Amino acid sequence: MNVQNYIDLCKGNFGRKIAYTDVQKITPQNVVKVLGNAIGTHNYNRTFIKYLYNYYKGDQPVLYRKKIVRPEINNRVCENHALETVRFKAGQTYGEPIQYVCKKKKATNELNEQIDLFNDYLDEANSEVRNIELGTYQKAVGTAYKAILREDEWEEGKDIPPFRIFIPSPMNTFVVYSSNNGKPIMSVQELKDISRNQYYQCYSKSNYFIVQNGKLKDYGVNGFDAIPIVEYPNNAERLSDIEICITMFDTINNMQSNRMDGVEQFVQAFMKFKNCEIDENEFLKMVQLGAISVKDTGQGVQSDVDIMTAELNQSESQVAKDDIYKNMLIVEGMPNREANTGGDTGQAVYLRNGWDFAEQRAKIDEPFVREAEKQSARIILNIISKTTKDINISTKDFDVKITRNSTDNMLVKAQTLDYLIKNKIHPLIAIITCSLFGDPQKVYEMSRPYLDSLYAEGEIGNPQEEIQKAQNLLKTEKPVNKEVEE
Repeated sequence: MNVQNYIDLCKGNFGRKIAYTDVQKITPQNVVKVLGNAIGTHNYNRTFIKYLYNYYKGDQPVLYRKKIVRPEINNRVCENHALETVRFKAGQTYGEPIQYVCKKKKATNELNEQIDLFNDYLDEANSEVRNIELGTYQKAVGTAYKAILREDEWEEGKDIPPFRIFIPSPMNTFVVYSSNNGKPIMSVQELKDISRNQYYQCYSKSNYFIVQNGKLKDYGVNGFDAIPIVEYPNNAERLSDIEICITMFDTINNMQSNRMDGVEQFVQAFMKFKNCEIDENEFLKMVQLGAISVKDTGQGVQSDVDIMTAELNQSESQVAKDDIYKNMLIVEGMPNREANTGGDTGQAVYLRNGWDFAEQRAKIDEPFVREAEKQSARIILNIISKTTKDINISTKDFDVKITRNSTDNMLVKAQTLDYLIKNKIHPLIAIITCSLFGDPQKVYEMSRPYLDSLYAEGEIGNPQEEIQKAQNLLKTEKPVNKEVEE
């Protein structure tokens, strides 16, 4: 239970710590020592990982708050903006399937077919679902892990890929890095055997190790030619998207709970009797009737019956709460989807409501995902090369394409593409610039016959100059139809 506030728990130590070792290679002789030194770092991280993941699911301190004054009225309202944040951030990166796209200027049909087949394998392995699982962990706790394993049920000619993707819990998984070059040197999973006894399964680049009760129980060749568990850090500091705004989340919860308390306390206000005679039984009967009849004390002093209230200013509370929420969106790099969009063009709405800022923030995190995806792809290609042998490509042949479904409409993008091509911008640069397609290179290659008939293009002399020329055109001209609104 997340009874304690996160700030009191972490004491300013935000982000997850990284486990390092100074050994050059993991061997049967040093694996137990390396593991023992790294476990402390993982156990430290696990406390915060557990807290943040439970917080994402709704287990937040407001549910355990206590009141001293009128403790019987204690509303515990959890507006789970942590879940909203995690789902939005994960959706930005993993909402559309991650694709591998050809990076060669002159790609052969065979190469494009090989990359398409690789994407088909990933689709059959349900990589989209697994990536959403991964993204949830990544955004909620600051890091996540992807395990690439051999598919035990695979057989030649069977309609399943030779590998499977598994997303282990970061509470039981971590990676040890070399302090010399920063590269991963060993992955670790904390598991339990059939008798519920705890053990550690470790992988180096070439070997696996089973460690139990501080002793090496088994080891051998892992057969992957790589560490089969890849870390996907959320950012360099492994900061969770929750913890950077967790104080704002708690404040919003407390404010909403206090507002509900204020409403209930107003309805259940105390009655004040001044210079009146009334006993408890008579009062309870009159409350049921909805009327009050009392006798004064007869001492020549005017009697009075009133309701004692201390009403909370709901409008001021709402303004303060909205201000905190808007600042939370700014810190998180999320758009304000509640802003008024009436009467504006699509691009104006896109910029004003913060979608452009959200896009820029997402691009900062993308390199960490692409780097990890390349590592995962190498493992998958190694497995395929030893089983089906029907894919002969390397990570040098493709890029990792992360697609986001932006809010600007299709007409704007189509007009941009048409405008750039008519102004003699190289078609490939135009296709990339308009952001209309997930795989610009493939669209370009498939459209070559049509594009050649419109524009006698040759090689891209200087891609950067072409890109700059396209950007300058879009700045100086306005090809977008202003009558078309979002």
